[in-house]
Amino acid sequence: MFESFFLAGFEGSTGYNRHGQWFDQVVATGHDRTVAEDYRRIAGIGMRAVRETVRWPLVDDGRGRYDFSSIEPFVDAARDQGIQVIWDLFHYGYPARLDPWHADFAKRFADYCFAVGAFLHARTEGPCFFTPVNEPSFLAFAGGEQALFAPYGEGRGWDLKYALCRAAIAGIEALWAASPGCRIVNVDPLCRVAVAPDRPHERAEAEDFNARLVFQAWDMIAGRLCPELGGSRAHLDVVGINYYWTNQWEWRVDPLPDGRIPPLADDDPRRAPLSDLVASVWDRYGGDVLITETAHVGDARGPWIAELAREAEALLRRDVPLGGICLYPILGMPEWHEPDIWTPMGLWDPVCPGAPDGDRLVCEPMLEALEAARHLEQVQAGMRRRAVDRAARRAA
Repeated sequence: MFESFFLAGFEGSTGYNRHGQWFDQVVATGHDRTVAEDYRRIAGIGMRAVRETVRWPLVDDGRGRYDFSSIEPFVDAARDQGIQVIWDLFHYGYPARLDPWHADFAKRFADYCFAVGAFLHARTEGPCFFTPVNEPSFLAFAGGEQALFAPYGEGRGWDLKYALCRAAIAGIEALWAASPGCRIVNVDPLCRVAVAPDRPHERAEAEDFNARLVFQAWDMIAGRLCPELGGSRAHLDVVGINYYWTNQWEWRVDPLPDGRIPPLADDDPRRAPLSDLVASVWDRYGGDVLITETAHVGDARGPWIAELAREAEALLRRDVPLGGICLYPILGMPEWHEPDIWTPMGLWDPVCPGAPDGDRLVCEPMLEALEAARHLEQVQAGMRRRAVDRAARRAA
């Protein structure tokens, strides 16, 4: 699928946070000004593919007029370095004139997708890769249930998820028309909850979350749920899995003072191996799967890469067609809701947070772990050869 097993993800969120403040993480990290050097850095360590964001509010004025000047430096840098790009088209932020609750939202999104798809198709060698709506489940929770992001809904998570999946399906069809042969990467978090030992009566609720709720957006896009939306397995295409160390927690645990849910400890025996979780997605949908976001913070970054490598190798040896792992974010970044707080969770961090145009510091343990994981490309090649052999035997 890509020319390297590891991809670099550049945080591209835009939107309004829980304080009503506009944020643009591409600008905050300085990536809009350092994209050429950032791409040289990743190419220098063997990464040949990235996730980038087309910032919808910058491209579309909300009236259907498009300005692609914010995309052009990224297209140029990708071409110069031979980098493949997965383009996120809706990463939380949307034009101020649009309303996700409005019936016309899906059509407006599809029009935008067609315009961007045609622009990028004309400037890309080989197939384009697109993520129409990034994390519809998370945005439904944050923007439709908890009022953490625009559109600041409360208790309307299902309604927003439905609207986002309707928009995603319309956008995919527009992308197919604008960019024949393109691949669609539908990205959503993969989460799992565990039952507290002293609350076994909650097991049925937790199992329902693990077996049904976390798959709702993918199921809608695949046509398994709400078939009136027009989804199908072809719409789902590549299943993009976002998985962080925080993605497993105890069911109905009390939140921390800042509102976050404490994750299960790394050594908690209730933690399911990542390889089992990814395999469950593949068992459900088949086709290609991709880990589209994953990261840890601080000193845990190196060990996290080593763990990812072990889990990825286990998947590939089980012949699960894992297309790669995207390290996201590849650059340290400020918090969405507290922009003065920088989180060291990338391979590179700014030397001086808040002055992102300057030099970047590399996380040496993480880089060493990546070097040790280079063999995964050979393991992946072996998995692909076995798949070809099986197909040939079936054809014979």
